[in-house]
Amino acid sequence: MSIRWGLIGASTIARQFMISAIRAHGDGEIAAVMSSSPERAMAYAGENDIPLAVSTLDALLGADIDAVYISTTNELHLDQALAAAKAGKHVLCEKPLALTSADARKMVTAARAAGIVLGTNHHLRNAGAHRSMREAIAAGRIGKPIAARVFHSVYLPENLQGWRITKPEAGGGVVLDITVHDVDTLRFVLDDDPVEVSCFTQSVGMAGSGLEDGAMCIWRFKSGIIAQSHEGFTTKFAGTGFEVHGSEGSLIASNVMTQKPDGSVLLRTAEGEEQLSFDRDDLYTRSVHQFHAAIGGEGHPAATGEDGVWSLASAEAALQSGSSGKAVKIDPRLGSMN
Repeated sequence: MSIRWGLIGASTIARQFMISAIRAHGDGEIAAVMSSSPERAMAYAGENDIPLAVSTLDALLGADIDAVYISTTNELHLDQALAAAKAGKHVLCEKPLALTSADARKMVTAARAAGIVLGTNHHLRNAGAHRSMREAIAAGRIGKPIAARVFHSVYLPENLQGWRITKPEAGGGVVLDITVHDVDTLRFVLDDDPVEVSCFTQSVGMAGSGLEDGAMCIWRFKSGIIAQSHEGFTTKFAGTGFEVHGSEGSLIASNVMTQKPDGSVLLRTAEGEEQLSFDRDDLYTRSVHQFHAAIGGEGHPAATGEDGVWSLASAEAALQSGSSGKAVKIDPRLGSMN
């Protein structure tokens, strides 16, 4: 069975990663693209060999498609996802699912009511490095996990700056762009949920309009694990990494907070050091593979709609903490959505 996709948003991320990921599957094809600009839609379709270009959501949802990939600016996700669900189309949506976790919950509810698959495109879950870390922890190779650290402060390239650093109303800022990924990756690797966060934010010159371009968070998880995450748009020379420290060992991963299947994972214990081996599969191709399987009734997306609600609620709490100067509890009602 072929799965025909419609792209909601003629975006850079779709061009760089998702189009090839969908086409990498024998059962996947891209049937249409929508942009609010007819000229952009036509140009994008021509450049990427997409047969249909439209400029309205109704036209896209009325086309012969089975699923949509939403990569518009954040404030548009909710209405577009609700319309797609109502039309019976499966939805893979970029993070954050919406501007608020309450709106993200509406998307989950609508998807359930419509009987369609809703996935959040948290690509980092699909990295072989992170899956190898999760498996090592589950196998007890570092004993009882105690603490974790994520380093994900990078330099936002000029072609991606735009609304991310100028438009609060579009969900700009580093927390909704990167922190939301980091807390999801922590949840996935640790197989645990955050219950509280303390966050400091900063603006050091790139972001305007009251938006933050740097953040540092301390997370407390249900099991008692504490974790630190550092996100930024302004550090040109920083590497990325992810460490988990346990009672019997540590996992030290380098260059793994990336869209590409790069990096290394070192396991350090009393026995010495071991470089963990893991697959180098394309993250987005794997995401699409799991999404297609879920449409076919096998398993679920790599990150579900519920996962997207969790990460957004956590990012919301981080923003509240950053503005209030106080630790903020993460909505416990989400626990029932696991």
